[in-house]
Amino acid sequence: MRSRVKTATAILLIAAAASAAYFNSLRVPFIFDDGPSTAGNASIRNLVQLGRVLAPPAGTTVSGRPVANLSFAVNYALGGTDVRGYHATNLLIHVLAGAALFGIARRTLRRPGLNALFGRDADLLAFAVALIWTLHPLQTESVTYVVQRVESLMGLFYLLTLYCFIRSVASARPGLWQAGLVVACLLGMATKEVMATAPLMVLLYDRTFVAGTFKQAWSERRGLYGVLAATWVLPAGLLAGHGWSRQGSAGFTNIVPLPAYWLTQCEAVGRYLGLSFWPHPLVFDYGSYLVGGWGEVAPYAVVVVACVVATLVALRRWPAVGFLGAWFFVILAPTSMVPVATQTMAEHRIYLPLAAVVSLVAVGAYAWAGRRALVPLIVLALGLGVLTAERNSVYQSAVSLWTDTVTKRPGNARAHCSLGQALASIPDAVPGAIVEFEEALRLHPDYADAHTDLGLVLEDVPGRLEDAIGHLAEAVRLRPDVAQNHNNLGSALAKADRAEDAAGEFRTAVDMKPDFFEARANLGILLCDSGALAAGMEQLEMALGENPTYARAEFYLANALVRTGRIPSAIEHYEGALRDEPTFAEASNNLGMVLCRIGRSDEGLARIDAAIRMQPNLVQAHFTRGAALMQAGRRDEAAAEYQRVLQLRPNDPSALRMLQLISTAR
Repeated sequence: MRSRVKTATAILLIAAAASAAYFNSLRVPFIFDDGPSTAGNASIRNLVQLGRVLAPPAGTTVSGRPVANLSFAVNYALGGTDVRGYHATNLLIHVLAGAALFGIARRTLRRPGLNALFGRDADLLAFAVALIWTLHPLQTESVTYVVQRVESLMGLFYLLTLYCFIRSVASARPGLWQAGLVVACLLGMATKEVMATAPLMVLLYDRTFVAGTFKQAWSERRGLYGVLAATWVLPAGLLAGHGWSRQGSAGFTNIVPLPAYWLTQCEAVGRYLGLSFWPHPLVFDYGSYLVGGWGEVAPYAVVVVACVVATLVALRRWPAVGFLGAWFFVILAPTSMVPVATQTMAEHRIYLPLAAVVSLVAVGAYAWAGRRALVPLIVLALGLGVLTAERNSVYQSAVSLWTDTVTKRPGNARAHCSLGQALASIPDAVPGAIVEFEEALRLHPDYADAHTDLGLVLEDVPGRLEDAIGHLAEAVRLRPDVAQNHNNLGSALAKADRAEDAAGEFRTAVDMKPDFFEARANLGILLCDSGALAAGMEQLEMALGENPTYARAEFYLANALVRTGRIPSAIEHYEGALRDEPTFAEASNNLGMVLCRIGRSDEGLARIDAAIRMQPNLVQAHFTRGAALMQAGRRDEAAAEYQRVLQLRPNDPSALRMLQLISTAR
């Protein structure tokens, strides 16, 4: 009972410390790849449709990772897109992983052979290890960056697999614990591919701390290892379903030259080691950087090779130390050996390997200073927690995060592009966004996403529409396989009154992706504007078939219905647009105009007034209100509305004509 109280106290302290360190992360917005896996992920919106949940969309971080996607579906069911729920879940996962690490360290330090060295202080030393690991700033990317739950959740299942094994070999009824470790292993396999190393590490733990030799471990538990080996079928099947390359983002494809990638991993692993001891500077995104040759990585290569050799020697002479070295390198092996095109280095990959570094330091400090090392270790952990809270402050906005990233990695084109995207959402910061996109293109002239983002921004800059079209066309040339690129170019061409060219781009987009409701709606709007009402309405109805709550399609379909005289149907669609988007001022104005036209003046004026409250400078709403007041015989009030139109749009001929008419009538 006393032991259970001590264990519970340790876990509660870990949870409290982690909560303090990550408290300022709970309101961090969705960033970078978060959107496609959370708010933009249609597969998580209905938890009841489990088959869809377990088949996450391609081209996202959760692709081929159904358990991670399921966790996001649970978040969505509980709180929609409220980011606090996602962050709270990430923090809970991290705390549970810290608790599992505490249990592993505690029981390992109490095993025969180690108990004599650490027995009386095993719990405190294990607590120090778990606390340092949980509070280390290197973990922020895996905890604060929502979508990297794939890393921390896999880490939790990895640790639970090992913990259940440790409990099974000490239990009088090992079957339950063995079943637990197999379930944890399977869940991890369906969360992230790195979990494939877990059966190997369980076997190595058995050889190192339990059986003493591989032969004895196999002899005693060959059935268990057979089952663990069978769990490899699951990630193999998931990878096969995504072309063995996660849609080209990882794998032995021609996207990344192998020699350059492997050389870069010397620097990556060296940096991970360095940041484990001195967590500065932390970088959110290292980009797709590749080293140019041996000369650039020689210092890192020397350190990494020396550590690998030391691990191999230790596995034979000092197995416990060797196990920690193997833990570090084996878990990093999949992302170090298999090229990842999107990120050649990433701090979230050190999430689990960091446990080996922390354990080695803590155990080494205890071996050198005895019990006197425990207090400094715990103080160190708390200091790291302060640094973690400070690092989390950088995540508070996309602008601050990407500014920090480009400051530390000025050669990262993707970081400049991402900073541009963040600035583009701030009206007064658009010039700065353009500068960032241009810098991204200077660093990487064939960067399709930067051409797209720059084109989208320039579309709304007076006098830059042709420049926008040029960049969007270049994005299509570089990535003709992306339907969104064709839709973007089509929208810009439509603004330039190049209707035929725009229609061609929209048609290409929907041919490539038939459920692309936005492109289909754009095509429908264009056809309606050109007079092909029947064809345009058909496209808008098809768009609504793909997305029944797409307010823009509802609005333009209603406009077309008004033109064809189908007023009741038009009213229904205007109301649908407002139901889907309650602040849609244009829809409220047009609905008011139609209601006034059919004699429902009071309702119509109420709708028009609502539109003006939503958007006080909406010229068309003031004009519509003036016309409605004229129809009601309220000329003075109508004149005030037309005067307001002239304030917003000086010398508007229609407003001047209506004011002259009112003056003549007087």
